[in-house]
Amino acid sequence: MSDDPDIAERKMRFLFQLRQRGVTDPRVLEAMERIDRGEFVRGHFEDRAYEDTPLPIPCGQTISQPSVVGLMTQALEVGPRDKVLEIGTGSGYQAAILSLLCRRVYTVDRHRRLVTEAEVIFRHFGLSNITAMVADGSRGSPEQAPFDRIMVTAAAEDPPGPLLAQLKIGGIMVVPVGQSDAVQTLIRVRRGENGFDYDELRQVRFVPLVEGLGQT
Repeated sequence: MSDDPDIAERKMRFLFQLRQRGVTDPRVLEAMERIDRGEFVRGHFEDRAYEDTPLPIPCGQTISQPSVVGLMTQALEVGPRDKVLEIGTGSGYQAAILSLLCRRVYTVDRHRRLVTEAEVIFRHFGLSNITAMVADGSRGSPEQAPFDRIMVTAAAEDPPGPLLAQLKIGGIMVVPVGQSDAVQTLIRVRRGENGFDYDELRQVRFVPLVEGLGQT
């Protein structure tokens, strides 16, 4: 982390923006303070790391808007003993935040390059409770199921059946739902003894959840 006073000021403003936009859970705010978003943004967009905006990353993907990351994490209601599955590793930013809140994170991405680069950052932060895998996220991770919590960071037309099946009774999944070229709705799914309950949380925009593996 830099000692540059301008960077320090931008980080303070960053946390203030999160609170203003509804991220109020103290554990989530503390995790987002500890995980420096600047480590996950490289190249042309490095100087915009502390803005509340999504930014491009390799493989045609994005690092999500920080306030959306915070609100999704808050909605997931992660506990310290939870086992969490994340679909869409991307830059690794969301997985890193989740790792401070739970027992173990399994994160899946279809792009090998993104998984490899995220693993380097996880080691830099000393985050030893994250397992990153190259796989088809639409299928989840049946070998490690069931999960207490599932976070999906790409939009599906409906909550994917394989992921619903991998959620424990009492578990929660947060997933953006909708057509990729239209406004999507962030949904919280709770699995009960007799099925699933769905809550609509807010409008969002995410890259689409794509089946199969990427070329990179």
